[in-house]
Amino acid sequence: MLRLFNTLSRTKETFKPMHDDEVRLYSCGPTVYNHAHIGNLSTYIVVDLLKRYLQYRDYKVLHVMNLTDVDDKTIRAARQEGIPLGELTKRYIDGFMSDLENLNIRHADNYTAATEHIDDMIALIETLVEKGYAYESEGSVYYKISAFEDYGKLARLDMSGMQDGVRVDNDEYAKESARDFALWKAWSEEDGDVSWESPWGRGRPGWHVECSAMSMKYLGETFDVHTGAVDLIFPHHENEIAQSESYTNGGPMARFWVHNGLLRLGDDKMSKSLGNFVTVGEALKRSSSDALRLFFLSSHYRSPLTYSDQGVAAQERGAERLRNALRPGGMSGNGPSLEAEAHREAFIEAMENDLNTPRASAVLFDLAHDINRAQGEGLSVERAQDTLRELAGVLGLTLDAPSGESE
Repeated sequence: MLRLFNTLSRTKETFKPMHDDEVRLYSCGPTVYNHAHIGNLSTYIVVDLLKRYLQYRDYKVLHVMNLTDVDDKTIRAARQEGIPLGELTKRYIDGFMSDLENLNIRHADNYTAATEHIDDMIALIETLVEKGYAYESEGSVYYKISAFEDYGKLARLDMSGMQDGVRVDNDEYAKESARDFALWKAWSEEDGDVSWESPWGRGRPGWHVECSAMSMKYLGETFDVHTGAVDLIFPHHENEIAQSESYTNGGPMARFWVHNGLLRLGDDKMSKSLGNFVTVGEALKRSSSDALRLFFLSSHYRSPLTYSDQGVAAQERGAERLRNALRPGGMSGNGPSLEAEAHREAFIEAMENDLNTPRASAVLFDLAHDINRAQGEGLSVERAQDTLRELAGVLGLTLDAPSGESE
């Protein structure tokens, strides 16, 4: 049985979906104001890994990912370039989709853009106001965190020193600074022509309410798994829980919260706001997608990882070892064959243990070694090679020759 680490409980729990053969999965997608970097994409590789393994275990996966195309960052970027918001966000949405393709990341079933779900957000906010969880002030609406007894349960916040009624208008704010946050923002000159009509006047939604409205619309009031990087635990995911569970009268938003560690560049996390990032395009000029995948998989998904060209180059050599094991050789037909079932079982055992990819990857290299040895001994390796392709596919590896390299 698959055991996943649940951030909510801080323990590994046996995973069983709400619906027998279907997993409902929600992923926090990109804020589309700039090109995604490989730190962003490492998060989606983790999502892809989870989804591929669930599908390998014969679950149907209904996967929804949001696209944040209206928030402080997207509006600011559009104003700086002097172009309409939609023109800016389309450019980066298209780039993001291309990055997914280049890294062999399977697409979500539904990409939900925030600007296409404003009415859903307004309806959710209206309900929160009616229930006393939110209040209007000067055309904006704020969530009243003191009204939600469980606020802080995901991030394990100490709420004893909370200052009730202190409001924050920025979409992102200081870690562990619990304040009433904006659900709806009254229009300001900085927003330019980006606004919608609402019961509270012209304005736009806050960042946090977007995911609550869209996840409930497409996956229901409670779904199986919510994913994201650890830097989203607070405030974003904490605020999602408060909004959603206030709306549903306490029903859990998600049963499992799966968070991945951050990719670092030097001493800091890889970040567009810090300006220290490597785009997917830049990385793929120096290595194959398989090498990047193996680099990310060499560390457990919950652990931080520091990016280096040398580290990826080492994984390129590893990818070539796996490719070499798939080259024709050995006997064919009904002769003695290399058995690979033990490798498959070891791979599954590793993945069932909270997606232990360092161990699962090691199984692939063990199998590749055994294939090469068996070829030298004249054994048939075709079935073992099929198993290697099968297991590599679960990890999202293509094992195709790098671009420009002939077979």
